[in-house]
Amino acid sequence: MRSMIGEVITRLEKKGLKPVGMKLMYVDRTLAETHYAEHKGKAFFQDLVTYITSGPIVAMVWEGEGAIAAVRSLTGATDPAKASPGTIRGDLALNIGHNLVHASDSEASAAREIGLFFAPEEIVEYQREADKWI
Repeated sequence: MRSMIGEVITRLEKKGLKPVGMKLMYVDRTLAETHYAEHKGKAFFQDLVTYITSGPIVAMVWEGEGAIAAVRSLTGATDPAKASPGTIRGDLALNIGHNLVHASDSEASAAREIGLFFAPEEIVEYQREADKWI
């Protein structure tokens, strides 16, 4: 781990998003292959599996207005060399194989991925003081 967790969380919160699920965990090979199933058969599939199983990850669920689009915009292009400055990958990631974060690409993908990493009771509903004004 490269000690980037706080920076990633700060950027997401500054975007107005709210964390509703978060945990530090190890991903085993079965979970990794299920998570990346859409890429099975592609040249980079094994690299994805190897990377996500190489150490602990922080799985997070964020909510807010347009959360999926907001997270994907803030995340930046998959290849950090092509990611804009100011994005998480553009500023913090090392290379395409170690691009620091994963962001769901649709509501369906988000629901599937949340179900892989979290039990329903691990998603917390709460109101922030600022939510009254949003």
